[in-house]
Amino acid sequence: MNQFVHLHVHSAYSLAEGAIKVKDLVKMCTDQGMPACAITDSSNMFGAMEFALEASKNGLQPILGIQAFYEDENHQLVLLAQNEKGFRNLSQLVSDAYMGGDVEARAVISKEQLKAHNDGVICLSGGPKGLVNDLLFHKQDDQAEEELLYLKNIFDDRLYIELQRHGWAHEEATEERLLNLAYKHNIPLVATNDCYFSEKSAYAAHDALLCISEGRYVSEDDRRKVTPEHYFKTAKEMVELFSDIPEAVQNTINIARRCSYLLEPVKPLLPPFECEGDRTEVDELRAQAKNGLDWRIENFVYKEEEKKRGAPLSEDDKKEIAKPYYERLEFELGIIIDMGFPGYFLICSDFIKYAKSQNIPVGPGRGSGAGSIVAWALKITDLDPLALGLLFERFLNPERVSMPDFDVDFCQDRRDEVISYVQRKYGHDKVAQIITFGKLQARAVVRDVGRVLQMPYGQVDRLSKMIPNNPANPVTLQEALDADPDFRLEIKKDETSQRLIEIALELEGLYRHASTHAAGLVIGDRPLHELVPLYRDPRSDMPVTQFNMKFVEQTGLVKFDFLGLKTMTVVQRSVDLIKETLGETIDILSVPLDDEKSYELMTKGDTVGVFQLESAGMRDALRKVKPDKFEDIIALVSLYRPGPMDNIPLYCDVKEGKIEPDYMHPLLQPFLEETYGIMIYQEQVQLAAQALSGYSLGGADLLRRAMGKKIQAEMDAQREMFVDGAKEHNNVPKEQSSAIFDNIAKFAGYGFNKSHAAAYALIAYWTAWLKANYPVQFMAASMTLDLGNTDKLSIFKQDMDKMGLPLYPPSVNSSFVDFAVESHGDDHGVRYALAALKGVGEAAMESVVQERSENGQYKSLEDFASRINYKAMNKRQLEGLSAAGGFDCLNDNRAQVISSADIILRYAQSLADEKASGQVSLFGEAGDDNALGLPELPDVRPWDPLEKLSREFKAVGFYLSAHPLDSREKQFDNLGIASLKTIEEKLANLPKTSAQMAGVLLKKQEKVSQKGSKYAFLQLSDPTGIYEVTLFSEMLASAREYLEPGAPLLLGVEAETREDQIRFTCTRVEPLEKALEGKIREIDITLNKGSAAPKIKECIDRDCKGYSRINLHVHLGDGRKVLLELDGRYGLDSEARNDIRAESGVVEILEG
Repeated sequence: MNQFVHLHVHSAYSLAEGAIKVKDLVKMCTDQGMPACAITDSSNMFGAMEFALEASKNGLQPILGIQAFYEDENHQLVLLAQNEKGFRNLSQLVSDAYMGGDVEARAVISKEQLKAHNDGVICLSGGPKGLVNDLLFHKQDDQAEEELLYLKNIFDDRLYIELQRHGWAHEEATEERLLNLAYKHNIPLVATNDCYFSEKSAYAAHDALLCISEGRYVSEDDRRKVTPEHYFKTAKEMVELFSDIPEAVQNTINIARRCSYLLEPVKPLLPPFECEGDRTEVDELRAQAKNGLDWRIENFVYKEEEKKRGAPLSEDDKKEIAKPYYERLEFELGIIIDMGFPGYFLICSDFIKYAKSQNIPVGPGRGSGAGSIVAWALKITDLDPLALGLLFERFLNPERVSMPDFDVDFCQDRRDEVISYVQRKYGHDKVAQIITFGKLQARAVVRDVGRVLQMPYGQVDRLSKMIPNNPANPVTLQEALDADPDFRLEIKKDETSQRLIEIALELEGLYRHASTHAAGLVIGDRPLHELVPLYRDPRSDMPVTQFNMKFVEQTGLVKFDFLGLKTMTVVQRSVDLIKETLGETIDILSVPLDDEKSYELMTKGDTVGVFQLESAGMRDALRKVKPDKFEDIIALVSLYRPGPMDNIPLYCDVKEGKIEPDYMHPLLQPFLEETYGIMIYQEQVQLAAQALSGYSLGGADLLRRAMGKKIQAEMDAQREMFVDGAKEHNNVPKEQSSAIFDNIAKFAGYGFNKSHAAAYALIAYWTAWLKANYPVQFMAASMTLDLGNTDKLSIFKQDMDKMGLPLYPPSVNSSFVDFAVESHGDDHGVRYALAALKGVGEAAMESVVQERSENGQYKSLEDFASRINYKAMNKRQLEGLSAAGGFDCLNDNRAQVISSADIILRYAQSLADEKASGQVSLFGEAGDDNALGLPELPDVRPWDPLEKLSREFKAVGFYLSAHPLDSREKQFDNLGIASLKTIEEKLANLPKTSAQMAGVLLKKQEKVSQKGSKYAFLQLSDPTGIYEVTLFSEMLASAREYLEPGAPLLLGVEAETREDQIRFTCTRVEPLEKALEGKIREIDITLNKGSAAPKIKECIDRDCKGYSRINLHVHLGDGRKVLLELDGRYGLDSEARNDIRAESGVVEILEG
């Protein structure tokens, strides 16, 4: 007999509080034969849809509810949905509590809200934390009775007094008086257990979870705790616990019977689209599609055809060209209208057209939507599907009804403007973002549990690092334990480690926090709380659905993807810079797809910064494929993935005529020609099935899906259809068609969506075209969009060096906040961005640039100090700006400027304070002859070049003006020491190579292998780039003392290309100075004045004999240069050379 139903249960959706996953909850109920169960998470209904679906699927009655804060965050009620009206009211109550309350506070329901929205809701008084109980516990019996009667007045017979017995003193202290109130006012009783975990043994793990949530330690006493009794008790246990009040147990069954609402999935509910005049959505779609296609054909199709023919088109030509476009349009419109999706297309088109009207960059398409001519006509996409052979049925299959899904790429900086437009158009209460939930993953849960158990950091860190870190395919803690015997052994060494892992295994996978989906947005046809409860992310004022991506669409809400793509911003910014600097207006949609310079750039692999084509492996593939048409780029985007990339050599060989293409059957040649007989795209699978076996394109899409899933029964059925169709339609022998089926199935397993590949290939081409034709503007735009990523900026800097483009240093008089194009006559370069410097702050740099724009360049440090907003710049920012060379235009002694930072800022502050107080300044205005002015700066010797570069590196993040090893280029050539660039060139033709390399150590990262031995990754820099070398245990131990950041090193390395990157393994390492000191053959010293001569003589006399010839290159005032070759050979050690470098008049010293 069913004797008890749980009505107060916290699932894992009670974030970092509940420890029962929904599926586990349903299984416990069904295993115990419970007929129903309620889910009442803390202040949310996150799990309502998942619980409803999982419970009903397993024959369990789901009761949807919430444990809500009532009046304040110290008191609670349990509210249960009795029917649909009750669920809608709960949804509104919790939504209003989040959207109308304090952003930082938890959702609290007021008395007034409860009174207004209680229909269909059953109320439980809340147990020990209920307001009535709390007042009784504090001896305020009259007020408790008054509060209870208030609730009774609202809920009448839907109010129950909740009794709980966890062994807490305040439960026992109030129970008798609760019973008296219940009998006095004829209010029914109900027994509940406030469940947080599944069984009593899980108490310790749950206690650790509460500590993780609140940042406390398990050993602390003054923190939130529950008891071991807060577990999911069986019906038998609950009956025994309340054997003296059987009516309280029986009422759980009565309440379950009163609750009859089942939350079920509903069909998509699109908001109505505002049509022109009296048009229906169907009429509006037809009109907009027809007009849009007219515009596309007139502006693109005809012009492209005239360009090919080299002559204007006749009217007959135009009709013939346009005919297939209009036929395809009618075909697609018929399917879209039959499926009921006109509104979806119109809504997407509307917000994309808005973005384009506001000059907000929008991608040309993404995913299979680019195969629709209706989408192209409506400006949703920018690819001609007929010209590229893209299929509509890959997007919308009339034989498999499902919602269309356009993923739209917007400029990441302005995506929010489009979202705001959608909110204004459809109503702020009808548009929301979608919630996501962060889980306690394997590594994180080990660290968190270790912290709350107060275990030593080193011990916890060592354990967590033994768990493989693969964000793309996370490894569970149990999988890590099963796979790694060393991990299991490490845990057994220590009892606390065993306890940590036991607790972590129980907590892994529980939800920790709520966030918002990066791109998803839902638009409703009614206020959203009528369909789904809402949440508010403290970081945003926009509503967020309480159901995640998987479940929100089952409420009828339609998802729209507003993706942020940085590359679109780069494209737009490049176009803007071209207009600003050259006066040329570029329409990126009209860029010719046959530009020789663009294909030459790709063929050379010079694609740093080019979308989708910039990885080392892709650049290598480009050099092999030698793309010369747009279709080659589409193919490469598709092929460059594990599996398909094995076909790249074959693609190259057939393209170059070394191998004949294999089309499998003459009927397949027309659509396999562009890929040289290799089936690369999913669309080719569909076309092959249609041509050979008479499939419809929709049916062929089902074939493609079956081949991808590789379910044997489906494959057998499809093989029979394919073979029979090939025999019936084209008389192909069974053996041949079966072999073709096997071939196609092999390709279909990893075939790529051509529509998506074409869209991304177009963005790739645009960026390649911009780089090939407007390299300076493109690099300035690209670097601006990676302003905070110094590793990427360093790569761009190397690429600019390779292209021969100047990158001018930062300057308070020439730089802007972002990277800017700067011209000197016919020479164009990029000026370094002030905001890209480390630690200077964008706001401070904006104030520096704004002041210069309004009142002219800074004439001196005194002028700078008198004009800046001293509150916007602190000492650290000024020092960073100086170390990077930002003040070189005012004072090129960076050491002096940094030493004077306090003086400069005090001067700026004193001027500002006196100006604000209206006093006449003691210092006077800058330039006032009678003023004291900026105090004299201390006399500080300039840094030597290596110190200067070291400071610059820390301020910029890489070597900008020069490299510490530049002076040794000649010596490296003499000794056969290879640069990174040389190694890259060698590996273009060899699988591996060995070499000597030199580099300045940037950072060292030590790790422990699964066998317990230490190894390290060394990141080094040479004048041609940055590379990483792996150093194993024995060598690491012997070299550790000199592996300090900034140290120049000489290494023996083995290099090979693996997984897209060059991998370096160190075979020998030693300090560079020590290794090469006796091997300098020549020292070339360049002077522009003679004042350094005494210092040079002093150093030569000091070191005297040696192995190096010394050459003095003296620049004379009239442009002439004198070469003085000193007799004999001398020894100038690194200290002496640095002393000479620091002397005034020394331009450079080169070692050879």
